[in-house]
Amino acid sequence: MRTVLSSLSRRLIVVLATVFIASFVIFASVALAPGDPAAAMVGGTTPNPDALAAIRFQFRLDDPLLARYWHWLTSTAHGDLGTSFVYRSDIWGLLAPRLETTLLLVAYSALLIIVIGVGSGVVASLSSRAVDKTINVVTSVLMGVPTFVVVIVLIFIFSRVLPWFPVYGTGEGLVDKLWHLTLPAVAMAVAYLAFVSRITRASMRSQMFSEHVETARSRGIPQRLIVFRHVLRNASSEILSVSGITVAGLFAGTAVAERAFGINGIGSLLVDAANRRDLPVVQIICLFMVVAFVAVNMIVDVTNVAIDPRIARGSRS
Repeated sequence: MRTVLSSLSRRLIVVLATVFIASFVIFASVALAPGDPAAAMVGGTTPNPDALAAIRFQFRLDDPLLARYWHWLTSTAHGDLGTSFVYRSDIWGLLAPRLETTLLLVAYSALLIIVIGVGSGVVASLSSRAVDKTINVVTSVLMGVPTFVVVIVLIFIFSRVLPWFPVYGTGEGLVDKLWHLTLPAVAMAVAYLAFVSRITRASMRSQMFSEHVETARSRGIPQRLIVFRHVLRNASSEILSVSGITVAGLFAGTAVAERAFGINGIGSLLVDAANRRDLPVVQIICLFMVVAFVAVNMIVDVTNVAIDPRIARGSRS
């Protein structure tokens, strides 16, 4: 138990360090980008100098970079996300109504990845050569298809040929939202579920021919029990780790799907904020995506240790 807690403590320290470093990189990258945010806010070809000075003072744009970063970081840690340059309103007020939609989209896509990806990988590893080869070919093709291509194909099919799902908008209410989010979730999941399927198949195959599995077979243990108690259990760590990384990466991919399907989420807000140089909004959304990524991976690490405490001790034997 002490070893497990020590392992989790080290992981937590790494997570906090990662978020801290990433927050500085995000803030510095956005703050040092070319252009004058104050001039963009004032507008016009010859902005009023007094208005520029007032905006720079209000948003601390003339402060040194490190001072601005520390003020931003401590304010964010206390729940003050700042004020939008463009909307002149609290950033949390912009994010809150969109956050639910994005989280629902990511969860929907993650469900497709885990169920179809892991399921098809398990089937491929246990099936005949013909079925295995078919699944292998399909997943190989899907892995090479970019998300925007999947988006174009889905919009064409379901707007012209088979109008079963809406191709634009967010919807109202949980059921209607899920109906509207089906195509964006599929577009985001396609390449990821193919990758998870191949990793699952490879991990299952490597465990199928391991020494302890051969020993179990020699003892006459039924194949079904061998698969669930030995093969799948030992392969679960690698499968879960890969699935966790792919699910965490979905947050960065929401911008393409939300923009293409007219989804009112934080991904589309990020694109709008970047185009309009709304730097505080860009910084907060990027930080949120980093925190979401490391949080999902932390959850995966904890789950792996809970499933197999040997991981915390650095042993898988």
